[in-house]
Amino acid sequence: MDTKHCTVDGWVDAIPVPGPRDTVTFDVVVRPANIEAFDDDAPDTIVTCTSGDPRITHELLNGIQPGDLLRATGTLLQPAGPGEPARLTVDALEVLDTALVPVLQDMVIDRYGDYVVIFNADRDQVPVFSTLGQWVGLADNPDAITTLIDIHERVDGGDD
Repeated sequence: MDTKHCTVDGWVDAIPVPGPRDTVTFDVVVRPANIEAFDDDAPDTIVTCTSGDPRITHELLNGIQPGDLLRATGTLLQPAGPGEPARLTVDALEVLDTALVPVLQDMVIDRYGDYVVIFNADRDQVPVFSTLGQWVGLADNPDAITTLIDIHERVDGGDD
């Protein structure tokens, strides 16, 4: 196996995943500096990275999200064959830029005083319930939540 100490700059492709023995694995999308020389449909290079350094593992599992631009330095193991990813064992990591918008999970539950709302990344409408589970209504969008709660409190007195 051919190894080489190198540094790659790339965007995090997916949420980093914890691995065995306190390691973490993540993929970065690496584009060449002279991207204009390639066809628009040329595939990106994916480098699979792992690290067992506790500081790097903590940062990857708690502070990194897809779309962040990283500089990863370590030992690169060339792929065994065509179509297989290169593997980089990371011993130094630097965040060069963060993604513009945090990645939403499938569903997020939030509390507005005596009310609970459920945000779904696939829908604009937001279901609203009282904290005791009573259906309040469906807000057309996140900006309409407080209006729906105000109407509910005026009509029903906010009682469950």
